[in-house]
Amino acid sequence: MQVLDSAAASEIALWADHAKRLPPFNAAQFASERADVHLYAVSAGGDAEARCSLWWNRVPASQQHRVGVIGHYASSSYEAAELLLAAATERLRAARCTIAIGPMNGNTWRSYRFVLERGDHPPFFMEPSNPPEWPLQFEKSGFSPLAWYFSALNSDLSRDDPRLDAMEQKIAAAGVVIRSANSDLGSELAGIYSVSRVSFRNNFLYTEIPEAEFRAMYEPVLPVARPELVLIAERDGQCVGYLFAIPDFAQRARGVAVDTFIIKTVSTLPAPELRGLGSLLVARAQQIGHRLEFRRCIHALMFEDNTSLKISRHYASVMRKYALYAKALAT
Repeated sequence: MQVLDSAAASEIALWADHAKRLPPFNAAQFASERADVHLYAVSAGGDAEARCSLWWNRVPASQQHRVGVIGHYASSSYEAAELLLAAATERLRAARCTIAIGPMNGNTWRSYRFVLERGDHPPFFMEPSNPPEWPLQFEKSGFSPLAWYFSALNSDLSRDDPRLDAMEQKIAAAGVVIRSANSDLGSELAGIYSVSRVSFRNNFLYTEIPEAEFRAMYEPVLPVARPELVLIAERDGQCVGYLFAIPDFAQRARGVAVDTFIIKTVSTLPAPELRGLGSLLVARAQQIGHRLEFRRCIHALMFEDNTSLKISRHYASVMRKYALYAKALAT
């Protein structure tokens, strides 16, 4: 077995035909996410047994490290994974990176993290997915968890929040009005982007992206989103916060009624007078979901030190655990 690399989209598409034991991938997406190189562990018979992509030029900033990123990961065996990850870390080391972080498709706007503790609840719509062996392959190659993330489930949307009246009064006194999104959700993206680029700026491993890329990420989801579950908080006509939620269409794929919705993102501008707005948006969304006859709500993919996790604890119990891995690179 040997490791080969590729940078051209045409070559990436070619490799897809020789990866029968790996999950399928979208060659156009691989190319659009602009990795610096793609690596493949190839058997003596010419089949790709493992793959990953590496980024070191367009990566999250760090004060302590020069970051290298490993994403687009898949492996059919521990042997292939060990060979591939050794080659990947060596390539990042040669690029003068001092830490390798993965799995992450370049930055945290895209797919990243491994599912670790699955619990009993089935996967939800747009949730990361991986075989249980993949994080173990990272660990065997010297990686360890860098950050933890959680999803939580509220199974009782009828439960009242005793803090709601006080939150409503405080936010109203700040001149903030909360509404459901327009039926044309695309018209809301400019405001959502303007809040996101400010509120996420200090988030762990944050990377700013241009508005066009932000729109390209959201637009495929908009046709199936319900505007009632997308909340916009405005002051003087300007967006100062939002909540983006979507029905759990993975239930429909399993042949059951869609009775759950997913709060994917809650974001507010970091102003003292807006403190509590995130909690109010979550409370409002759950009230609306209950009126729409949803029974449950998933608070999705929250970072361990994020405000969203603190808000979630008032309503929901952890149902899933994820991790992002890292390995220090000697230079």
